[in-house]
Amino acid sequence: MSTEIFMVKNVKCGGCSSTIEAAIGEIADVNSVSVDIESGKVTVDGDSLDRAGLSTQLAELGYPEA
Repeated sequence: MSTEIFMVKNVKCGGCSSTIEAAIGEIADVNSVSVDIESGKVTVDGDSLDRAGLSTQLAELGYPEA
């Protein structure tokens, strides 16, 4: 199991958090996603995670890395 942590922009509410958790949670090998709304910290746990791919997906959702 591995963990990737991202500091992202534009996380402002629970809706943002839910969007990120739902979309990233559907990616293969992702076991869990948590979002800290105040800091913009997104923590992804899973097996054989592709950091670049996760970062791209977050940016496409409107939450690029800070």
